Amino acid sequence: MNRSGATTVSAYLKQLAPERRKVVSAARQLIRRNLPKGYREAMTWGMISYEIPLERYPDTYNRKPLTYACLAAQKHYYTLYLMGPYGDPAQRERLESAFKKAGKKLDMGGSCLRFRRLEDLEPNAIGRVIRSMPPKKLIAAYE
Repeated sequence: MNRSGATTVSAYLKQLAPERRKVVSAARQLIRRNLPKGYREAMTWGMISYEIPLERYPDTYNRKPLTYACLAAQKHYYTLYLMGPYGDPAQRERLESAFKKAGKKLDMGGSCLRFRRLEDLEPNAIGRVIRSMPPKKLIAAYE
């Protein structure tokens, strides 16, 4: 799937094939269970986004909410964008180590963690990463 034109998360999920919807929904639950208070779930950049609302932090370079994580179904895989490991080498190392310890391959670019199946993820490590950055910490890193 290319960039979605959906304006709501429910519309985005409805346009996915059932098996892909199942994977995205499960990854979404993982994110939401671990997401610190103060982030908002929205559709931004054609994917599910977890961001700091502009009402709370309006001073972004592009006048868009400050994004913390995103989730999307791409054509051949799924992506989970994580700003924590992108901006913090120690957090990235912990994530790599957790995947290695679990016997899983971490397929990650800058902030983009790619996976083909839900089983490719290491949920405990991803949960720790997501929990590790409340909005106040993300704002400080951004500034």
